[in-house]
Amino acid sequence: MPARRKWIAFYTMLRKDVVRMFRIWVQTFLPSVITSALYFTVFGTVLGSRIGDMQGFDYMQFVVPGLVMLAIVTSAYANSSFTFFQSKFFMRSIDEMLVSPMPPWLIIAGFIAGGVVRGVLVGALVMTISLFFTGLSITIHNALIILAFAILTSLVFALAGLVNGVYAKTIDGINLVPTFVLTPLVYLGGIFYSVHTLPAWWQAITYANPLFYLINGFRYGFLGIADISLAVSVGVLGVLILALAVINWYLIRTGLGLKQ
Repeated sequence: MPARRKWIAFYTMLRKDVVRMFRIWVQTFLPSVITSALYFTVFGTVLGSRIGDMQGFDYMQFVVPGLVMLAIVTSAYANSSFTFFQSKFFMRSIDEMLVSPMPPWLIIAGFIAGGVVRGVLVGALVMTISLFFTGLSITIHNALIILAFAILTSLVFALAGLVNGVYAKTIDGINLVPTFVLTPLVYLGGIFYSVHTLPAWWQAITYANPLFYLINGFRYGFLGIADISLAVSVGVLGVLILALAVINWYLIRTGLGLKQ
């Protein structure tokens, strides 16, 4: 398949997904904004005034990176999982892709690109909303680290959502993993607290949570503080991306559960 046709195929898939998410923005963007505003109000404004400082920063500023990351994770995951599920059961377009000259990596790239775009856009929206709760000011230690972690985290969970989309047989299967796996991991990953405030046994559990490292690196980009080395967070990101990319390639390459 010539390079020009590969680009056209990728661009077509991405454009279709981006147009869809803006057409139904009430479903793709608004829920994350409203949910984040509620979190900022309850945990930042109400409880934050009682908690005080966290590692030398106002509690509201401390929770902003975690809440932005929460929005990125859930948006990127939901986008790729639902888009693939829709193509598999509703539109049946995945059958045409599997028999087309498109290589597996291009099909994967086409599906996850929309998840990355949505994750980054939702993250930017939530960060903008946070300005109204931090007095129109927010600490940014390193903008490049923030952008890199936003894009790479979106990539990780777009890939994870694609795996979910491949295996899901019903719409309930799409919602099962975010509800019972993803959400607990995110909440227990250090959004609202520093790992050093926990007892030793709970710290050990937190260190086994991969989302802890993503939130940790993202917070470093904002505040310049980290509970663990930034290099370790980047390493965990790299391992997750590689592992999920290989899994997706195998699933699309073999058509496991897809070919009728």
